[in-house]
Amino acid sequence: MIKLTFCLVRLPHLTREAFQHYWFETHAPLVASVAETLQIRRYVQLHSLPAEAQVQVRASREAPVEFDGVAELWFDSLEALAANSERPEAREAGRMLLEDERKFIDLPKSPLWWGEERVIVGAR
Repeated sequence: MIKLTFCLVRLPHLTREAFQHYWFETHAPLVASVAETLQIRRYVQLHSLPAEAQVQVRASREAPVEFDGVAELWFDSLEALAANSERPEAREAGRMLLEDERKFIDLPKSPLWWGEERVIVGAR
């Protein structure tokens, strides 16, 4: 199992609340509607708390400004993802999600990467 982690920064014209509302109420149902097509096994949204809740922990580590949220998506394998690029319906689903992401995510400021989880505490 591999996971895509996507650290989201909202577009500058959106408040954190408006961003998170759109992400949960509009974008999440879109992801759910194409999950089978894209072979998404699990999708989780982590919504940031208000900035004042982050001040002490960020200061103690000299951390950069927080993200507005983090999306986590699980897939069976990199090979399964590569197979998506061969399937027209998967390419269209990916295009549709990207088009919607452009409405609320500042994509150039939102890093994402593939990885494998290594659970240290708390079994699944």
